[in-house]
Amino acid sequence: MAYIFHQDDLPKLVSAVPGRERVFFANKELSDMDDMLAGIMRYKHDAASPYHYHENCEHFYFIISGAGTVETEDGETPVTQGDLIFFPAEARHRLSATEPLFYFEFQAPNRFKTTILDGTKDDLLWNRVEGGVWVQS
Repeated sequence: MAYIFHQDDLPKLVSAVPGRERVFFANKELSDMDDMLAGIMRYKHDAASPYHYHENCEHFYFIISGAGTVETEDGETPVTQGDLIFFPAEARHRLSATEPLFYFEFQAPNRFKTTILDGTKDDLLWNRVEGGVWVQS
């Protein structure tokens, strides 16, 4: 069996904190499994994730277009098109867009808890374009 989705047919999730949106291609809702979470993300110029980490979850970003910085405990590193960023489980991180940013995100397994270190609970709220709220766990 294969699951084939086009991004325009999937729910778009828009962050309650302005400037970020995502579309998931692989998650429990779409493919009835929680081994991974994968999709695309778009950040407007100056948008950023909160400084956070994920328990029990390996995580990577592949930058498709745009530029930004990745903040970790080691400091800030510029990232741009073609860069692959890997975060081991529990690695503290934040992604900030220095220009509009488009990237692919992959997290595994999708049985994790996110802890915000610098931000608010609203940073985990995502509004569906067609209505309703999806809360990242």
